[in-house]
Amino acid sequence: MTRFEGRSEMPADALCDLSYLGLIKVSGEEAADFLQGQFTNDIRELSDDSCQLSGFCNPKGRMFANFWVFKRDGDIYLQMPHETLAPTLKRLSMFVLRSKVTLVDASDELVCIGTIGEQAETLLKNRMPSLPDHSRRLIQHEGLTIIHQPGVTPRYKIIGKHGDVQAFWEQLAEQATPADTTYWRLWDIRAGIPSIYAKTAEAFIPQMVNMQLVDGISFTKGCYCGQEIVARTQYRGTLKRHMHLTHLEANRQPMPGDELFSASAEHDQTTGLVVDAQPAPEGGYDALVMVQMACVEADDVHLGDGDGGPKLSFRELPYSMEQDA
Repeated sequence: MTRFEGRSEMPADALCDLSYLGLIKVSGEEAADFLQGQFTNDIRELSDDSCQLSGFCNPKGRMFANFWVFKRDGDIYLQMPHETLAPTLKRLSMFVLRSKVTLVDASDELVCIGTIGEQAETLLKNRMPSLPDHSRRLIQHEGLTIIHQPGVTPRYKIIGKHGDVQAFWEQLAEQATPADTTYWRLWDIRAGIPSIYAKTAEAFIPQMVNMQLVDGISFTKGCYCGQEIVARTQYRGTLKRHMHLTHLEANRQPMPGDELFSASAEHDQTTGLVVDAQPAPEGGYDALVMVQMACVEADDVHLGDGDGGPKLSFRELPYSMEQDA
């Protein structure tokens, strides 16, 4: 699989290697009940033709990880960056006890690619009898799981066994431009979809990274680890930090967990942290950042722990920030 590395223009249609993502397979007759007591979202609402974003919290309500959850061949899969998979699998396994559940790393069993672009739907329709018609919907076809991803620009994940996905890649590559993982992560950023990485594990309460705005939290599902903190944060409305979309010109790529600085920050709180940042084709970097609202309003947020770092330019997210009011 080759790479698209240009920054001067965006390909009309891109085909991305998503090998940076891994999978945990959850099997057994009590799999759904077990996960229902662990995650921020309502596993009971998961169906064979849908997926959901969810989070896994510590007792203080801070996320160890977040991931996409979907069903395939009777099992439940959790898809997340490889760097958070092993710690998540280890911690989840601690709570299995006598439950009839099996947890395994399925990253070598199934692989994932993605296609992005205005013609992505057409490219897939030429090879599929149908496609999922809304984001967070999926179909199964000849050993492939096709998931419609959120965002303004059409995006689809294709998950399956290596040989099946490789053959599909070769078909799509006849018309789409091969790209690397940074391009997919760029469109996650522009869609306002947060990802937790090793450097930001346990850094964020779910609402700090807008999980409630991207259907990643159920407030009616019942108990899970950290649920009291998450619910209190929502209903008291006291959270002063949220995730925003930004652009900045910098000499180096910002990394998840990098600190932000603002002269307007309250002295007893960190200004904010980078959630993720990727190169923008037009130059500079697009980033999701968790930052104090007062600093956003003052428009004086910089990368780094002093005001000499590059200034962040805030942009509109593709969803309303008022949904959690």
